[in-house]
Amino acid sequence: MKSISEISIKPLSSELTQDYLDFFDNRAFTDDNPNGPCYCTSPNQDEKMIKKMVSEFSINGIKETLRKYAVNMLKNNEIHGYLAFDNNVVIGWCNAADMRSYSGFIPDFAYDCSCGKTISIVCLEIAPEYRKMGIASALINRVCSDAKEKGYASVEGYPIFTDMHNDFVYQGPIKLYEKLGFEEVVRQGHQMVMRRFLNV
Repeated sequence: MKSISEISIKPLSSELTQDYLDFFDNRAFTDDNPNGPCYCTSPNQDEKMIKKMVSEFSINGIKETLRKYAVNMLKNNEIHGYLAFDNNVVIGWCNAADMRSYSGFIPDFAYDCSCGKTISIVCLEIAPEYRKMGIASALINRVCSDAKEKGYASVEGYPIFTDMHNDFVYQGPIKLYEKLGFEEVVRQGHQMVMRRFLNV
């Protein structure tokens, strides 16, 4: 089993486009995870763009269409987050950016209780064989450390709470956020806002 110290975390950049695509092409969702196929494009698309993308599913196929949009968005720096590497292979992804940069992936009620400059975590995906090894924790801790350096007040996650086993929920499990010092701020329906203040 790999040691977490052997894993490196890098902010997504255009230079890492091929690594990003390789992860979603070959390792993400290989366990029939119901969230796939996906290239994590939707969080940074407006409703009009999502509808246009979906309208192309029947022409090129779902995965191919999502990939095409991801390539274009990566070229234009429109997807933000962090990649986890085992040597030169990507084994995890965290979509995280300024709260204001997202269109529909943050619950409306989160804006009602915002507390200054905030980084939002809207998606986590770890390659199946690397789960339960602390990769998601390492990604989130890097998000928090970079956010603090950039003067952000807090980092938020928006996990879903249900009676069902939620390892496959792309927002990340509640217990993960609790373990990393996030506290529940508010909940509505089946979703909650969990926040970690960065000034402590």
